[in-house]
Amino acid sequence: MPRVAFIGLGRMGHGMAGRYLDAGFTVTLWNRSKAKAEDLIARGAHWATSPEDAAIDADAVVTMVADDEASRAIWLGPKGAAKTAKAGTIAIECSTVSYDHAREMARELNGRGLIYIDCPVTGLPDAAASGKLTLLVGADPADLERAQPYLAPIGSTIRHFGAVGSGTVYKLINNLMGAIQIAGLAEGLAIAEQAGLDMNLVLESIQAGVAASPQVQRHSKRMVARDFSGATFTSALRHKDAAYAVKLAETLLAGKPLVARAAVESYARAKAAMPDDDEGRMIELVSQPKTKTS
Repeated sequence: MPRVAFIGLGRMGHGMAGRYLDAGFTVTLWNRSKAKAEDLIARGAHWATSPEDAAIDADAVVTMVADDEASRAIWLGPKGAAKTAKAGTIAIECSTVSYDHAREMARELNGRGLIYIDCPVTGLPDAAASGKLTLLVGADPADLERAQPYLAPIGSTIRHFGAVGSGTVYKLINNLMGAIQIAGLAEGLAIAEQAGLDMNLVLESIQAGVAASPQVQRHSKRMVARDFSGATFTSALRHKDAAYAVKLAETLLAGKPLVARAAVESYARAKAAMPDDDEGRMIELVSQPKTKTS
C-alpha cells in the first residue's frame, strides 16, 4: 500500500488525513497535539514522534499547517521531514503560505531530491472529510501526474495554474476576496443595525441580491443571528492570508492604491480581539451601540 505521512491535524487536516485511511493508504501522522490524532489512530493510523519520524519511508508527505513559519519548521527544522524523506518522495504542501515561501520550499526540497507540489485547497471542513476539496496546484506537469494518486483521495477537482507558486497565488487571491467581502458585509450590517432597519428584511434582501456570493450568503445569516458556533475559519488565519496577499500585490501592483489594505487592517483588529474565534465575529467590532452625547 502507498505510504503517506500527514502533518497537521487542524479543522481541515484531520478530515484530509482520514481520507487517506478511507482510501486504504498506510498513514503516519504528526501533530503538535496527539489528542487530535487519537480517533485516526483508532482507525489504523500510525503516530510519529516528529515530522522527521513521520517521513521515514513515506511515498508522499502531505502538510496542512498554519503559516510560513510552521511550514518551514515542519520541512526544514531540526526534526523536519526533509531530513529523512527519501529521494523521490512527493512533498505536497496544502497549507496556505506566502508566494515567496512556496517557491523557497520548492528550491530547498527539490534540491534534496524531493518533488514539491504547491497545493493549497478550497472548501470547508466537511468537504475535507468527504474528499471534495478543490486543489489549487502549482507544479511541473510531469510532477503533477506523479502526484495524482496522492491527490485523488482529498480532492474532487484539480485546478492546475502552472508552475510552483501559481497555485498559492490563486489561493491568496481567493482568500483576499473573501476577506474583503466579509469585512464589507460586517460594516454593511452594522450600518443597517445602527440605522434601525428590519434586520430580517435586510438579510432577505442580501441573500437575494447581486452581492450575495457564497461567502456573503453564509456569513450574513450568522452575523445577523450572532451565531458563530462551529467556526470553520478564524480571524487570525484570515488576517494571515490577507496579509500574504497584500504583500504579493504590493510587488505586482507597485504604487497602486489597494482596497485590500483596509481589509487587512480590519482583520488585524479582529485578530487582536478574537484570534481563534470565527471570522464572522468581526461584526461585533464594528456594530457597537452609539454613544449618546449630552
